[in-house]
Amino acid sequence: MPLTLGTVQRKAPWMCTACATHLSTSSAHSPLAKGGRYPRSVPKLLKQPVRTRFAPSPTGYLHLGSLRTALFNYLLAKCTGGQFILRIEDTDQKRTVPDAEKRILEDLRWAGLQWDEGPEVGGPYGPYRQSENTASYRDTANKLLFSGHAYRCFCSTKRLIELATQRHKLGLPTDYDRTCASISKSESDSRALKESHVIRLRCPDQYPRFKDLVYGTVGKEQQSQGVTRQHITTSEDPVLLKSDGQPTYHLANIVDDHRMNITHVVRAIEWLTATPKHIFMYDALGWKPPNFAHVGLLLDQHGHKLSKRKGNLDIAHYRNEDDILPGALINFVSLLGWSHNQKSDVMTLEQLVDIFDLKFTKGNTTVTFEKLWYLQKHHVQLAVERNGPEMEEVVHRLLKALREHPELNQEGEGMLRGRDLRSYVAAIIQADAKGYTTADEFLKRNDYFFKPVHENTPPLAYDSWGPGLKCIHTVSTHQLIDAATLMKDVSQESWVAERLKSNIQSIVSNICGATDAATKRLKSRALFHYLRWALAESHEGSSIVDVMVILGREITLSRLDRAANLCKDAQGNVVEVAQRDPKGSHETSSRTEGYTDVLRA
Repeated sequence: MPLTLGTVQRKAPWMCTACATHLSTSSAHSPLAKGGRYPRSVPKLLKQPVRTRFAPSPTGYLHLGSLRTALFNYLLAKCTGGQFILRIEDTDQKRTVPDAEKRILEDLRWAGLQWDEGPEVGGPYGPYRQSENTASYRDTANKLLFSGHAYRCFCSTKRLIELATQRHKLGLPTDYDRTCASISKSESDSRALKESHVIRLRCPDQYPRFKDLVYGTVGKEQQSQGVTRQHITTSEDPVLLKSDGQPTYHLANIVDDHRMNITHVVRAIEWLTATPKHIFMYDALGWKPPNFAHVGLLLDQHGHKLSKRKGNLDIAHYRNEDDILPGALINFVSLLGWSHNQKSDVMTLEQLVDIFDLKFTKGNTTVTFEKLWYLQKHHVQLAVERNGPEMEEVVHRLLKALREHPELNQEGEGMLRGRDLRSYVAAIIQADAKGYTTADEFLKRNDYFFKPVHENTPPLAYDSWGPGLKCIHTVSTHQLIDAATLMKDVSQESWVAERLKSNIQSIVSNICGATDAATKRLKSRALFHYLRWALAESHEGSSIVDVMVILGREITLSRLDRAANLCKDAQGNVVEVAQRDPKGSHETSSRTEGYTDVLRA
């Protein structure tokens, strides 16, 4: 019987208190638990708790495609108040990667996809590793033998290779020729005691139809065998049980889905052609099959299937090498082959649970990674707003990157001023969250917080002010220096955002005087540009007020003094900036944010 929300709340006898608490909490994210309704496009058949599963093989690590499969199954279970099961399909021992299972579990947990039943959690339908359930597969294979839906095949590997080679040369499918299908039961039983053999499924002349939740009715006129040219009979008859007693995917998959009461399966469209075989096996065993939903493949921009060389890297790469936050990656993956009607693509896992439905895209999906970086910036901002575990992860990554860049010595100007480094870094992230992509890029963008500025800037280096100097002729350099010097009027006790913002606004009013609006804008922009050049070497990023607060009064005034000295000649006189070429006098928009950022400080 499926494990429902009610049984979780009553705490099943097999479950520890911690697991019961977790399941109750995870179920609370569903629309049902919140007293709400299901998404409108959830079919009537899903308006009850469902059981889904993710069944990776430890022959490799979790990659983008498999994470999407896990996510869709997780969301389908959670949006109905059901259970998400993790099953390890480890029957291919020869290809098993030693640390793959450990990595798969770590990556799923990092992504926030905690399973309700499975390895390290347990549950009423274990075991959750196929290698621990071989007896059940053998029993099922024997049932199919007894009913005539399967047969033993004694053909050698050599013969099968020769057969496949011959058929390939003829341009035919490399299927089996059913040489052993006509062996009598008594002969088969006798030979099985002394000869190596496999058990094959005896496919029907025509597979049964089934209804896919994405593609509708599948199986029209789909035949499993027929007579081909050269009078060679074709037959798929896939192997169910190998000669070493281990099951193939076709057998183990349906046995476990039935045994674990799986009600819905979301998987890649690659398995659509195999599903009729599975439906036939369910019918042969008298079992009810789960509902299937097949989603398209992930393609690169050239229309090729995504591979490791083309972006389908294992999840650890996105986490460790690209610095992607789990929320950003989950958000990105959710949009690959699924559509929604929300105003924004930026969504947390909890929001995805609330709005999830079965609006999968028919056909394949082209992956463009520009979207991932867009989502990364927004999820960093969400992390700052929430100030929870993801914020801690961003801070941790930046601290790690900082240790790898010894040239960024935050002690150079006494920048910490008694603060611990973690608090200092967190303040910088909060001030410039919209500019965060990776830790290394963020450090480059904000390196002026970690080292002195203008150390290598020669005197009178006005061009270092950047393109914003096109408007500087509207106000003298002397005025800008005098205006910036007025920041000394703000005491240490008043060195806070609101006071600094008020002071800068007063300075802008003083240097502008009674001028027209256009001139006033140019003069205020000139001041902001000068301050950004003086304090941050013209780097874009945090607002000027935030820069001043984070640097502190002492360092801010010290940098303003140094900037003023760079504008003087050998006799200590301020040298005015010559007017620019009129052709370049139009203000560019690249620095506008820097001039107006005091208003959003």
